[in-house]
Amino acid sequence: MPQDSLARRLVRRLLPALFILIAIDLLATWFMTGMIRPQPWLLRDLFWAMLLAQAFLVLLFVWVLVSGIRTELTSINRLADQIRQRSIDDLQPLDLVGLPSEVAPLVLHFNDLLVRVGDAMLAQRRFIGHAAHQLRTPLAGLKVESELMLSQDHLPADIRMRTERIKSVTDHMIRMGQQLLVLARADHTARPQDSFVRLDLCEWMRCTGSEWLGRTQARELELQLTAPDDAVWVDGDPVLLGELLGNLIDNALRYGRGARNIQLRVMANPPSFSVADDGCGIHEGDVERVFEAFYRATDAGSGGSGLGLAIVREIARAHGAWWKVRSRPEFSGTQITIIFPGPRRGIGLTRSE
Repeated sequence: MPQDSLARRLVRRLLPALFILIAIDLLATWFMTGMIRPQPWLLRDLFWAMLLAQAFLVLLFVWVLVSGIRTELTSINRLADQIRQRSIDDLQPLDLVGLPSEVAPLVLHFNDLLVRVGDAMLAQRRFIGHAAHQLRTPLAGLKVESELMLSQDHLPADIRMRTERIKSVTDHMIRMGQQLLVLARADHTARPQDSFVRLDLCEWMRCTGSEWLGRTQARELELQLTAPDDAVWVDGDPVLLGELLGNLIDNALRYGRGARNIQLRVMANPPSFSVADDGCGIHEGDVERVFEAFYRATDAGSGGSGLGLAIVREIARAHGAWWKVRSRPEFSGTQITIIFPGPRRGIGLTRSE
């Protein structure tokens, strides 16, 4: 039997107990038959005593066997817990330490499968990024041509309507291409942490949030910021975090029907920020799915690509951050909070709630 096999471990654990039981049985039999001359009534009592002793020894042996199996299966149960607790994006190889040799080939093949799945996902991300990049130039040319046509004064009404439709669809495709590029860049396999710098969330929020003042005022919404006076430090990529904040504010503008203000808030303990609106909120059945790529709620209306919150999720993961959604009836509107692990490069963490 192999050195680390489960059978060898069980035999090594059970043989001492088996030898002890056999020795006790032989010693008792020798004592009863060779050392004493019992009376018939005593012999009958001894027979029943030995029978009960044998039953007890069998039960003891079964207990040792069951406890031995349970002990040796601890490593397998630990492996099962390790797989169960993993996030869907964690493709790191499983640990082989302490596993029986019978199970090790299965885990090796599973690790090989994880490597191949990771390579396939990486190739898919690269293709999406390259395709989105290549489409930017022709789409930009189409947008320019449509704008030139719309600038003509004597353009027939039906042609103007169709040109405006072409321009609207082109703008939508350009935005989707930009979102796909951000999604590819935020992938953890692209190592976005290499461009991380130390950021003061308060100052960063003031600068980045102010860029949205014009668009919120155009929608007749009030953009408010609440932040502590002291600095709140985190490690992050300013460009990616800007995309994250922009998608959260854009999401509030697009889908927060009935909202009157958008509240930006920075918290120090733990380092975090939130974007909240007082609009219609998210339907309870959609809260768990709004971060899925291309998912759109049934009441979302027209516009949008379903990538905004998926980008938020990927950027948060790249920063080792949690995210939390609150909506009606718990919160009067929608609030999305991003919670950072602190000023350290904790990119190995993939957190979600």
